[in-house]
Amino acid sequence: MPDNVKSEILLDKLFLQLESFQEGFNILSNSKNLEEIGKNFVHLLRGNILVVDINLYYKEKKDLEWRHLFVQNKDSYDYLEYLEISENQQIYFKDVENYKTYACLKCIDQSYFGIIIGSKVDKSEFNSYDVLTLQIFLRLLDNAYQSYIARLREKNLIFSLNQKVLQLNSLIDTGIEITKLENNTQLLELALERAVALTNASKGVLQIEKDKKIIATLRLPNSINVAETLAGKNKIQTRVDYKGYGYNVTLVDKESRNGIISFDETDQILLTAFTRQVHSAVENKELHKESLENETIKKELSVAASIQQKIIPEKLPEIEGYEVAGINIPSKEVGGDYYDCRILDNGNIALIMADVAGKGVPASLLVSSLSASLHAYLEMNKPLDALAVKLNTLIFNSSPPDKFITCFIAILNPSTGKLEIVNAGHNPSLIIRKGKKIEKIEAGGIAFGMFDMGLPYQSKKITIEKGERLLMFTDGIPEAMNELEDEYSDERLEEFYLNNCFNSASEFINNLVADVKSFTKDTPQSDDITALYLIRKE
Repeated sequence: MPDNVKSEILLDKLFLQLESFQEGFNILSNSKNLEEIGKNFVHLLRGNILVVDINLYYKEKKDLEWRHLFVQNKDSYDYLEYLEISENQQIYFKDVENYKTYACLKCIDQSYFGIIIGSKVDKSEFNSYDVLTLQIFLRLLDNAYQSYIARLREKNLIFSLNQKVLQLNSLIDTGIEITKLENNTQLLELALERAVALTNASKGVLQIEKDKKIIATLRLPNSINVAETLAGKNKIQTRVDYKGYGYNVTLVDKESRNGIISFDETDQILLTAFTRQVHSAVENKELHKESLENETIKKELSVAASIQQKIIPEKLPEIEGYEVAGINIPSKEVGGDYYDCRILDNGNIALIMADVAGKGVPASLLVSSLSASLHAYLEMNKPLDALAVKLNTLIFNSSPPDKFITCFIAILNPSTGKLEIVNAGHNPSLIIRKGKKIEKIEAGGIAFGMFDMGLPYQSKKITIEKGERLLMFTDGIPEAMNELEDEYSDERLEEFYLNNCFNSASEFINNLVADVKSFTKDTPQSDDITALYLIRKE
């Protein structure tokens, strides 16, 4: 039979199987766990290539042993040595009596699936149609596994975000409670107890020091050996001083659902913030009630500001072939604006600009949720329109009705200058093209958290050529007002942009802020001022 006729027959068979492949993908993608994925994959594949048995194995890392995921014939254990690890999807054949067909699939998280296939029911050899069918089902398995991993990460992310919100609420509630205690010993005992609970630590020690000598020690639980606890490796510590006394807090062995794990940066921030609250409580006992209340409010804002300062980058990354500079000037102690420029694992650059409706602590907490969500979702390499839908649902479910976030996200391929962009209700970013022409970027949809009605987001792909520049900003710049309540305006911003675009990135940002300040003069800043400027060098 001629090759072209064989190809046509093969294509006809695949066309007839298309509905089966689609159904198989739906079944695999809806599997609840890894074992169910394995079971469904084996049954689907066996029904399509008609073999005696199919045996699926799995390993989390290359150097680990294979473990069975779904095995139809235990004799296949004896043939595991023939599974060959490969960096790509691989199907190969061995001249072995019972099992001649093998496949190996490397997954996105560096784990592997190994497949050992028995003989065909009719005793015939594998043909090109069987091989192509197996290749398609391996791709379906790969896509289903990626979906499973994404669901796991999303579940862990939501759990982590909820945990952080509970910790912050507990932090504020504890701060209020300790201010009511008159007895110093009771206050410190409660402080140690709550510090352990806030960070999920197994043990805690609070030592009071004066003149470099330990004069008192509190421990939780009471049965622990202080010396052994302080010598532990998995710990976080902080210290506060007040009127010649030093209060040293050490927390050891963070507990989780999976056993003991390392403390993270948030735990250290919470511990430091909490000890500051204790310091405030000890100090404020001697002050008037009004002074005590004002100091408590100030401390709470300090906690929120310190957390937000960890989110907005202190230093932007160096990108070969580009200059980048940014600024964030909050109008209050804590603001609702957020920007970031981070290098992703695949070498691309994420440029982010966001503005929360409202200001103060609630806005800063919502910014924290957005930052954590973006950090997790961007590493999944999701298309920006799908990522925007996920973020909208997450922000909608974790914020009150009057809170939403406008956001502009751009993913830059630094070698080509290609940008994938989505704009969720944010100010259009501005590109100066060659010839000093301004182009506005308005791709996107509604602000995150405004509605959760399944509305789509439209991403846009453009290219920033050498010598061109991108300006991202929040409405605190064009809407900045002077004493006559006149706004700085989009028109003045664009005029300034054209006249100053050939400065360096840092000079441009500094001059832009100076121009806004010269316009508003002594008028109090009514909104956060935030901007990010990117230049692709000639």
